[in-house]
Amino acid sequence: MELELAGKTAVVTGASKGIGLACVEALAREGATVVGISRDAGNLAKAQEELAAKGLSFEVAAVDLTDPEATRAAFERIGVPDILINCAGAARRTPVDELDSAALHATMDAKYFTYMHATEAVIRGMAERGSGAVVKVVGQGGRAANPLHIGGGAANAALMLASVGYAKAYAGRGVRVNVINPGTTRTGRVDEGLEAAVRATGKPKDELLAELVQDIPMGRVGEPEEVADVAVFLASPRAGYVTASIITMDGASTAAI
Repeated sequence: MELELAGKTAVVTGASKGIGLACVEALAREGATVVGISRDAGNLAKAQEELAAKGLSFEVAAVDLTDPEATRAAFERIGVPDILINCAGAARRTPVDELDSAALHATMDAKYFTYMHATEAVIRGMAERGSGAVVKVVGQGGRAANPLHIGGGAANAALMLASVGYAKAYAGRGVRVNVINPGTTRTGRVDEGLEAAVRATGKPKDELLAELVQDIPMGRVGEPEEVADVAVFLASPRAGYVTASIITMDGASTAAI
C-alpha cells in the first residue's frame, strides 16, 4: 500500500531507540523528512549511525520534553510538521510499597507532560494550516490496573482522555489524533518492568518473563516495528477518516470490547 508520505515532514519523540526509532525508520522508508527528538544527544547520534548503515537518514534535536519552554523553543526551530508521533517518556514501574508523591509526580512528568508539551507545541499550528496528524504511543497500562504501574497507568489513562478530547476539538480543522496502546513490546522498558517485579515478588527474572509470555494468547511479545507500522499508517493520508481512535496492540491479552 502506498501511504502517500513522500515529501511529508514528521517529528518523532523518543526517537533514539525502541518504538520511537522504529517509527523514524518506517517514516524514512516511506520518503518522509524526519526529525527525531530525545534528551540524550549521544543516543541520537548512535541512532543516526544505525539508520545510516541501512541507507536512511534523519535530523535530530536533543530536547528535554519535560521542560515546556525548551519544547516550545525546539518546535519553533523545527516548524509545524505534518506528522507528530509521540513515543518519548517512560513512566518507571514502581512496587506499590515504594510508591510515594515524588514517584507519582515523576511518572506524570516523564510520560504525560512530555507528550502534552510536544502536542501543545504543534497542534494549533496544524489547525491553522488545516492539516496534521498526531499519533501517541501510550500503553495498555492505562486500561488495566497493575500494582507495579499505578503512576504510569494513571498517566496513560490521562493521555488517552486528552488525546480523544483534542481529536474531537480539532477534527473540523483538519487535525487527526489517535492513540496506540502496545502491550508488552521488546524494548528496554520490558527489562525495567521485570526488575520492578523481581523486587516486588522475589521471583527470578527468567521465571517472570516466562509467566509474562504465557499470559499472551499470541505466545510472544510484540516487536517495535509492528507498532511503528500501525503508527505510520495512522499518520498517513490513507487513514484520513480515522481520528479519536485507541488501537490496542497486546496480542489479545486484554480481549475486551
